[in-house]
Amino acid sequence: MGTTQLQTVPEPKYWHLKTVLAEALDSEFAVGEILPNERELAARFGVARATLRQALEQLELEGRLQRRRGVGTTVAPPRMGVSVGSAQQGRPGESGDDWEAADSTPAAPPAAVARLLGTEAGETVHIVRRSRVTGGQPVATELLYVPAASVPALAVDDAPAGPAGAHAVLRELRNLGFDDEDQAVELGSARADEAKQLDRLPGAPVLVVTTRYFAQGRTAAVAVATYRADTCRLTF
Repeated sequence: MGTTQLQTVPEPKYWHLKTVLAEALDSEFAVGEILPNERELAARFGVARATLRQALEQLELEGRLQRRRGVGTTVAPPRMGVSVGSAQQGRPGESGDDWEAADSTPAAPPAAVARLLGTEAGETVHIVRRSRVTGGQPVATELLYVPAASVPALAVDDAPAGPAGAHAVLRELRNLGFDDEDQAVELGSARADEAKQLDRLPGAPVLVVTTRYFAQGRTAAVAVATYRADTCRLTF
């Protein structure tokens, strides 16, 4: 049988530039310092601005740079460790839960979430919006989807709105109690509403953590949490 030889793929120009820029960040810039504008950087390194943007986007994805509204591109501080396991942060409504509840609204969840919950397409559930702050900095936003069957004392259409409604849903979940959970993590891009809450630009890299909570042999709730990929290092 013959062998197949793999051709060597040349390194993309932006990837080499990313390495050069990373070395410059370590030797010439301090944390929080604003980088020169794209035109100046492209001229300094002798590359097209499109190539420069690719390199900067990669460095942002790796947490080396931050793009800030009205400021520009700055050198990022080291990523902070953020616990996402229930042993460290508590389950929704339980002691140790360090999420801040903002409001609760009745609505149908996205199809992917409905499948995880086992609800019918278009079925209305409680959607609790929460946020998480670490060191005075917003690090995550979350949508917690709770079907009516998990909190029967709260009618979906008659549940109070705002923070009071959110706390009511969480209180009922605490009374229900969770038996187990599973989690999945994937890379994503911040939607406009998420970016605003996280003080990022739309499209900024984020880490999406989807958690299913189980009680009494069924899925009792699903949480979809969006973490800033540029500043967070998730620990389980």
